[in-house]
Amino acid sequence: MVRAILPLKDLVEAKSRLSGLLRPAERRSLAQAMVEDVLSTLVSHPQISGVTLVSDDPAGALLAYNYGIEHMPESALGARGLNPVIARASRLLCERNEQPIVVLHGDLPCLNGDDISAALKVLEDTNGLVIGCDRHGLGTNLLAFNTINQPEFSFGVDSCARHRVWAEEQGVPVHILRREGIGLDIDEPQDLGLLLSRLVAREQGHCGQLLVASELGSRVRTQLTSMGVLSTMVSNEKLADEGVVIS
Repeated sequence: MVRAILPLKDLVEAKSRLSGLLRPAERRSLAQAMVEDVLSTLVSHPQISGVTLVSDDPAGALLAYNYGIEHMPESALGARGLNPVIARASRLLCERNEQPIVVLHGDLPCLNGDDISAALKVLEDTNGLVIGCDRHGLGTNLLAFNTINQPEFSFGVDSCARHRVWAEEQGVPVHILRREGIGLDIDEPQDLGLLLSRLVAREQGHCGQLLVASELGSRVRTQLTSMGVLSTMVSNEKLADEGVVIS
């Protein structure tokens, strides 16, 4: 069985790069909707034995309670910054002999169970480090590893390359996993446009309820269209050109 770690930043300050599109309360609502969609996928997956939500956000404890998962306050870890916090949380779980471990972000609203299964299958086959990259092939949205191969966490700019270099230097087998559900994280207006194109006529999950057939969704679509960001549909060919594998 597998343990998942999901770090959650302050929802009030989340998604600041969408400030031109969304008001602060709307950005918080979107961030929470995405986190809840990811948590729903994790807790329903048959190979995930438990989820640890690492967060100091006031909503963290309530989210953990609602989903029946572990809440680990970031302030209790004696570390500051995303990578040190994840490293500390991961070490604590490794000390419990819980393995393998999957670390993933909470802004992956298209994540589904097949994405998790694919990552775990690669991990089982390679016994190394699985890097789920973003749609540009630059960032890291998911890491899967056994406790003996806990990586040096380098989330941030060009983290995919840094995680890969670490693995190669340590002689750890490494696999770059490209999947639509893992690759689409929501940071920029273009990302939100891609998400909206997938949510058309699909009021699925918390993001679907927030953005489909709603006043907020209509306003955002209008703004993105005026910016030349949103097309009515995004073809699979265009997604492939952007480095996203449809599977």
